[in-house]
Amino acid sequence: METFSFYAFAVLVLGGAILTITRRSAVHSAISLIVSLVGVAGLYLLQQAEFLFAVQIVLYIGGIMVLFLFVIMLVNLDEAAKERQFNGQWLIALICATVVGLQVAWFMTKGAGALKLAQVPVAAAQTGAPVSPGNVEAIADVLFSEYLLPFEVASVLLLVAVVGSVVMAKKRI
Repeated sequence: METFSFYAFAVLVLGGAILTITRRSAVHSAISLIVSLVGVAGLYLLQQAEFLFAVQIVLYIGGIMVLFLFVIMLVNLDEAAKERQFNGQWLIALICATVVGLQVAWFMTKGAGALKLAQVPVAAAQTGAPVSPGNVEAIADVLFSEYLLPFEVASVLLLVAVVGSVVMAKKRI
């Protein structure tokens, strides 16, 4: 069942990514990116990274992609749609993609030993007890103690960006 789930989520990721870069409509591209992000969230869940799964769903899909769709729909895209979208250099793009794919394959074969996962102790695996304290608590402690000011500054900047996009869109209407 895990293998089937992995391949289903991988198809979502790759299909969504391909549709994101091939669609002519910005709204369709954003929706395809949401599909791809859902696949990534599913892959996090298969790796038993529930916190990353929840962050992916709530933050990226629920927050940032909705903001993207909001801005896309507010901005006038009629002029951009009339312009030529692609410059026709498919051969160069195909060569570059092939070279990058070969590099990734080479690094994966040479660095296969570095991709081994840490083994869970047998006693903890049998009892189901956690091996160490959860990472969520450690992330929260560091985020809200040492990095509280940058966290709040980032949230204020995002709020200013949303308000600014609404003001700019309202002036055009």
